[in-house]
Amino acid sequence: MSAFLDGKSILITGGTGSFGRRFVRTVLTENDPRRVVIFSRDELKQYEFNQELGPDPRVRFFIGDVRDRDRLLRAFDQAEIVVHAAALKQVPAAEYNPFEAVKTNVYGAQNVIDAALDRDVSLVIALSTDKASSPINLYGATKLVSDKLFVNANAYAGSHQTRFSVVRYGNVVGSRGSVVPLFRGLAASGRIPVTDERMTRFWITLDQGVRFVIDSLERMHGGELFVPQIPSMRVVDLARAIAPDARIEITGIRPGEKLHEEMISVDDARRTLAADGFYVVQPDAEWWTQSGRPLGWDGAVPVPEGFRYTSDANTQWLSIDQLRAMVDA
Repeated sequence: MSAFLDGKSILITGGTGSFGRRFVRTVLTENDPRRVVIFSRDELKQYEFNQELGPDPRVRFFIGDVRDRDRLLRAFDQAEIVVHAAALKQVPAAEYNPFEAVKTNVYGAQNVIDAALDRDVSLVIALSTDKASSPINLYGATKLVSDKLFVNANAYAGSHQTRFSVVRYGNVVGSRGSVVPLFRGLAASGRIPVTDERMTRFWITLDQGVRFVIDSLERMHGGELFVPQIPSMRVVDLARAIAPDARIEITGIRPGEKLHEEMISVDDARRTLAADGFYVVQPDAEWWTQSGRPLGWDGAVPVPEGFRYTSDANTQWLSIDQLRAMVDA
């Protein structure tokens, strides 16, 4: 791994979530940061994670909520890099508690932006989701708003040197809310429910997600939306990988659920470059072209006319054996 994070003061919101824990472990193991601040609202998760990590003078735990701007201002003091991973992400919960999702995912995003500017943080990268592209549920809609806030925060940074970018990727193997524990729990019953036999999803491991975020921090200029080139899988294949002897029962698509996921829409594709292993959606804004920022990366080329990056039209697919190896890892 690059030495880019060595000597840096790093803060991660949502630091006790699935991504946050893996990010912290990776950075502490493979880099030598000056300080890592784990910002989250759950004191029990902080205690448990602290026990797992053991004594480390580089680590700080900071209880707080991204809804609380003043608390963020205190936490961001001396931070050089911020990774924003805090979110309410359960689709049914967001549908039933819509404004709670707005307060965390939208107001919280703006609070992170304001605190980063006021504390002169150098780099901020926010985690997004494939559900933010052409959203049909509230969670996806709030994350689309969040993406817009972070991208356009570069326009009003003024004299501040703070730069903001976004990383968007698909379903994460084994993360909180993943379908993998559900399928495993039902395997012994001999019955696995799948909403639609045609359903496809993008698939990425926690390690791949963490490394893509770190790579994006190093390559960002401010304003980009980075999307990794990752494989797709069929949900029925995942069910067969986890419970090969179980009967698959088709239950019907749930409210707010897509048949196939999308990470780059046909409209965003007009501003998208394909690089080695990732796509870059460039901002549709005058400040981007007038800022003097490089408008490309080594070997990056515009995607073809009419391009869409969707899980059903992907060129990379995971087999049942590959899925089984991933979930068993």
